[in-house]
Amino acid sequence: MYNCAQQIGRVLKQLENPDVAKFFHGVLCVDNQSPDATLEVAAAAMERVPLPFRAILRNAGNYGLGGSHKVAIDFGLAQGYSHLVVLHGDDQGSIADLTPLVAAGAHDSLDCLLGARFMPGSRLQGYSALRTLANRVFNAIFSIISGQKLYDLGSGLNLYRLDIFRDGFHRRFRDDLTFNYFLILACCQKGFRQKFFPLTWCEDDQISNAKLFRQGVRMLKLLAQRIFDPKGFLASEHRAVAIADYSSQTVRAWPGA
Repeated sequence: MYNCAQQIGRVLKQLENPDVAKFFHGVLCVDNQSPDATLEVAAAAMERVPLPFRAILRNAGNYGLGGSHKVAIDFGLAQGYSHLVVLHGDDQGSIADLTPLVAAGAHDSLDCLLGARFMPGSRLQGYSALRTLANRVFNAIFSIISGQKLYDLGSGLNLYRLDIFRDGFHRRFRDDLTFNYFLILACCQKGFRQKFFPLTWCEDDQISNAKLFRQGVRMLKLLAQRIFDPKGFLASEHRAVAIADYSSQTVRAWPGA
């Protein structure tokens, strides 16, 4: 979570629902050096979450979106968890979109359950026509390159079997917003079992056309790496700065954690 003081309370409130909480053992908030009151709001909201494990970590540096994923993955592996659900702290998605699949045991036979904003059954609010088109175009390109139908390249609600990360293949991927693009291509290349599910998604902060263009250029460069050197794509160091230890500090842990 980063600068989510206005939203993180609503995100954690989703876990107060007993019909949602019963599927989870714990909740971990990873703060990425937020300069606002995100930590304080999260701590107050955590008091009301009825789960056996609750903790808040603060990254030692601003590791970016990908770096925070790596912190959560490392934590889950170290604590012996079988699965990790990633839910962004900006209150754009609802974990209730995932729980019916968990209730049905879908996660038992899959490595990745991936929320998809652009598949049939999804409902989008606040997306511009240009951004929707750009996403669909890149979904199609990534699908061709990966050889699999991809409905989303990285939403803010996904479930992963943690064992798939034990060899550390993900650690070499960039720590910025492109982390999810690297990850989904790698998961396809490694033959992981994955399934997409539709989301109800609300986008309040529209990305500018200029930023959308820059993001598109980065994605094309990433695709070129994957096309021309598939083996190197998995083995190469993609980070601008190779961080050896994604360290974090426990800000708060509740009794029983």
